[in-house]
Order: sequence, then structure tokens, then C-alpha cells
Amino acid sequence: MRLGGSMLPEPLARMRLAVLTRWDGMVPNARGAVLVSAGSLTLVFMAVLVKILGSRIPSFEILFFRSFVGFLLILPIFLANPMEPFRTKRPAMHLARGAAGALGNACFFWTITHMVLADAMALQFSRPLFMIPLAILFLGEIPGVNRIVVSLVGFVGILLYSRPFSAGFDPGAFIGALGAFGGGLVVICIKRLSSTEPTRVIMFYYAFWNAVFAAIPAFWWWVWPTWPELAMLSVVGLLGIGGQALITHGFTLGDTTALVPLDYFRIVYSAIIAYLVFGELPGVWSIAGMAIIVSASLYLVLTEKKRK
Repeated sequence: MRLGGSMLPEPLARMRLAVLTRWDGMVPNARGAVLVSAGSLTLVFMAVLVKILGSRIPSFEILFFRSFVGFLLILPIFLANPMEPFRTKRPAMHLARGAAGALGNACFFWTITHMVLADAMALQFSRPLFMIPLAILFLGEIPGVNRIVVSLVGFVGILLYSRPFSAGFDPGAFIGALGAFGGGLVVICIKRLSSTEPTRVIMFYYAFWNAVFAAIPAFWWWVWPTWPELAMLSVVGLLGIGGQALITHGFTLGDTTALVPLDYFRIVYSAIIAYLVFGELPGVWSIAGMAIIVSASLYLVLTEKKRK
């Protein structure tokens, strides 16, 4: 039976129509909240697979598959105009963004494999802290005193992750911070690229250069994946691009100040799922660092939106 514009069995068609009706009746902020939350959970499940794979597969190899699968999924966008990416006006900037992205993602995948999952996720969310010095250097922006002080406080949170005052010093926190720095460089490049390049072209080169830069070290430390691992690597790519698409679209629907905190719930989801799957629990220093980083980063993100 045809119901709701699709050929489906009547019970499924009625269920689909009810869901669409309910969705259309939601206010934009509610729809955005659903998509951002779904995207955050999707990326947490991706991180869980990365952690499982990371026990045998090198981080750069996982990143290569994540980027290459994403690149293949982007290609159909250009079926109508296959030469569009090659008419870019900023090839060097695309290259720089790809290098920064590969650095950030490789560090993130490394921390997922070697640290408590919630800690790795919190360190990834420290990216706004690096935006202050990067914006000063590359964009000529002059932040207020409050934002500078909050950034410095946030960096203290990163130091706490390394447990500098205990016997369990963990330099892995600084690899996570380096990944956040790479993520900050990516944002700076996007701000420059968005003035001349459409989003689809930016996505094309980001996935392409991430795959290329990841392939070089992956070649030297290559571990042949088993068939189940190859399936998981493919799912990592699907979840990665799917989660980012859900979050990005969600932010276009609702108020950013209301939706950004929902994305930070990714840290909470990570802590819960990592405890259930791996038996991981963040330590005291981690919780202290997490609280400082999240508070400082949220302040910077939300005040940036209001300032603009």
C-alpha cells in the first residue's frame, strides 16, 4: 500500500507518517537537539570501535580508513559536476587544512586507544582554548581580557590530566592537547576557505588530504586487518561522517547556544559507555581537568556566538 509517499507495508507506512508528522510539528530547537544528540552518540560509538581496533591496528591506519571511506561517500555529491573540486582557488589552504586535520585526528585516535575514553573526548573538546592564540596570530583578532583569562584557566585543566603532582605522570594528555591544537588550526583554515569555497569542496579536500597524510605513516606500520576488522574499519568511516553530518545539520536548525552544551554531553556518553564496555572510570585528576576544560571551553564557545 502507498502511504506517506512511499511503497511500504501499511503498518510501517503509518508509523513513518506518524514520525514525520511529529517531526514536522517540533520547533527548530527541538529538532536540532535531536540531531545533535544523535550525532554525538554516533561519534561516541565510532570512538568505541576505534578503541577496540586500536589494540592491534595503528592509529594512522584507522585514520586512513576513516578518511578514505568518508571520501568515497562524498564523491557522489559531484556526479553532476565532477570537475568542481579541481577549480578551487585555494589549493594550498586546502593542503594546510588537511595536514592540520590529519595531525588532530591522529592524536585523537591515539588518545582514544591509550587513555580512558572520556579523558580522550574531553581533551578533544579543549579545542576552543587554542582558538584564542590562533585567532590572534592568524586572523588578527583581539579577544577580551575575560576570554584570555578563561583560556589560561582551561590550559590548567589540560595540565591536571597529566597528573603532574603524582607518581602517575601521563604525558599522553599533551598528545591530546596537540590534537586539539590541530583541530583549532582546522577551524582557522575553514574561516579562510569559507570566503571563496563552497562547503562541499571543503569537505572533499579535507577527506582527501586526511587520507593521503594518514596513508604515508600507515604504510610503514601497516597491519593487515582481518575481515571482521575490515568491516569495523568501514563502519568507523560511516559513523564518522554520519555523526558529523547530524551535528552540523542540527546546528543549522536551532540556536547554537542551546545546542552546543548537548554536543559536550559526548563526554558523559563516553564515560558511561566506556564503563559498560571496558570497565573504565576517570580518576580524580581527570575529573578535575574535565570540569575545568568543559567549563572554560563552553564559556568561550557561547560567548563567541554572542559576540558575533
